[in-house]
Amino acid sequence: MTPSITGTESRQAFEQLFATHYWPVRDFVRRRAPDLAVEDVVAETFLVAWRHFAELGEDPLPWLLSVARRVLANQLRADRRRAALVARLKGLTRSSDSSWESPAEMNSVLATALVRLSEREREVLLLVAWDGLDPTRAAQVLGCSPTAFRVRLHRARRRIVKELADDPSPKTVARLSEEIS
Repeated sequence: MTPSITGTESRQAFEQLFATHYWPVRDFVRRRAPDLAVEDVVAETFLVAWRHFAELGEDPLPWLLSVARRVLANQLRADRRRAALVARLKGLTRSSDSSWESPAEMNSVLATALVRLSEREREVLLLVAWDGLDPTRAAQVLGCSPTAFRVRLHRARRRIVKELADDPSPKTVARLSEEIS
């Protein structure tokens, strides 16, 4: 999607991009960010998209999700630095990094199992299961090859199934294992 020569046509093309991809980007961020940060991350993502609009390809969603992921990482890093500074200024010991919090609508057994995974494992599973991306598009989001993504996904699926096996209910394990596959 390349912007046209005139400003009006570029604006209309960007508005179409925004209308088409706002909700998938927002949902992606909402599942990964604290509620107060979601709109800021989405807004900054589309600001970056506007600045690089001429560079967007035919399928901009993986690129947008990749930008949102980096914007969120930067924001969380800045929040941790601020919290550490406040703690040092108050003379408190530094608290551990905040862990991932699952969305409210996620099954509690699955959420507990996902918390036990590494950030990398969780991310590959969520890109496929929650964001509905195929491995090729998800690999673009993470900036790796589709083959590397498939390997990561395979390992993450094995690990989550192992974590789910700790749940006493075999029905829950079977249903959730299918949900993430």
